[in-house]
Amino acid sequence: MRVIVAVLLASLCASVALAGEGVGLGPGLQQWDFLELRPGAHMFYWLYNTLANVAAPEDRPVVVWLQGGPGASSTGYGNFEELGVLDLNLNYRNSTWVNEVNVVFVDNPVGTGYSYVEKTSLIPRSNAEVAADLVTFTKLFLERNPHFVKTPFFIFSESYGGKMAAEYALELQKAVERGDFEVNFQGVALGDGWVSPIDSVLTWAPFLLQTGVVDYEGYESIRVSAEATRKAVELGQWSLATSLWGATEGVIMRVTDGVDFYNILYRVPASNTRTQRSSNLGLEMYRRHLARDDASLYALMNGRVKEALGLPKERVWDQQSSYVWSALTGDFMKPATDVVERLLNETAIDVVVFTGQLDLIVDTPGTLDWVQRLQWPGAAQWRSAKRRSLAVDGYVEGYTKNYGKLTFYWITRAGHMVPTDNPEAGLTMLRRVTKLE
Repeated sequence: MRVIVAVLLASLCASVALAGEGVGLGPGLQQWDFLELRPGAHMFYWLYNTLANVAAPEDRPVVVWLQGGPGASSTGYGNFEELGVLDLNLNYRNSTWVNEVNVVFVDNPVGTGYSYVEKTSLIPRSNAEVAADLVTFTKLFLERNPHFVKTPFFIFSESYGGKMAAEYALELQKAVERGDFEVNFQGVALGDGWVSPIDSVLTWAPFLLQTGVVDYEGYESIRVSAEATRKAVELGQWSLATSLWGATEGVIMRVTDGVDFYNILYRVPASNTRTQRSSNLGLEMYRRHLARDDASLYALMNGRVKEALGLPKERVWDQQSSYVWSALTGDFMKPATDVVERLLNETAIDVVVFTGQLDLIVDTPGTLDWVQRLQWPGAAQWRSAKRRSLAVDGYVEGYTKNYGKLTFYWITRAGHMVPTDNPEAGLTMLRRVTKLE
């Protein structure tokens, strides 16, 4: 094991950061680079300039996309499996968000995807540290792209990325108010966000019961495990809470024979191999959420993508993701609802929450629970506001509720990955949030 770690760290230190701009992979002008945020901490990003029919890229908003995990790669998952120009087979994606806006995929936190650290001790261990790095990234990105300084700037996120995005948004706004640098920051969108983890865990049992996935016996098994997780959260035993969260997922896997946590309607193999448990709970959770069916993506990112972008051969995509997961274990179950409240109470930016109705890991009932409890001047008006349908091509593809700075989207026919499961609804939401319609 020591030999493996030594080789890993040696390869990290030998890496040479290369910047690129031009064709990249797929249509349109692209830009990619490693930015050194702190000594030894290098963040990789991949910018796709919009394909919209505009005079210049800065005529359309900039959207930073944050993946979840923690430790999932935006340049990989978000790009090729959700909303980038090309899909996993390198075919053009008609529903790409790049048709509407400039998209910046960021491998965050450092240690994720192509991003790397020269010492594993440099990987962030808290949401606050992650946010600080992202603010530094924004500053350096705009220094390289000053034409985007006046362009409307939005943060979109998914899963654990929602938790990171909330604090990133707050710290970015504070940096703007201090005059650290200029950016036309307009809003943040938290997609199926891991913002209040315990609210998700506590609603798993009723959600699965009401959707016909479990019976009352299964419901009770999940509920008991979820209550144990709640007690650990209430006592501030965060690492224990993370372990109990994983144990509760294990109960769900057992009583459902492996329901898909990202979309309860996805077909899953009828095999008990899906429910076998590792003796290492942390490794089991990592595999379940960060290493699921990724062979094709891993091959693409370490093959065609690396060649097209001219990245160093020794720069291995996804080499340090397990370290990122481990580093944030103690922060994983902590809520960020207080941060969202500060965004609503202390800033003028728009806050958007969106959720796929078929998602289990961050289910809609749990998300709605914490949003309903938010304390801000418009809370009562938001709760009583009329919910309206989200129409796409003449069909209802979701619902939306808005008052003041807070907007909530219910996306139907979608699970955890809204841009993948219901791409047209995702695009409609994108255009509304970025004020393109």
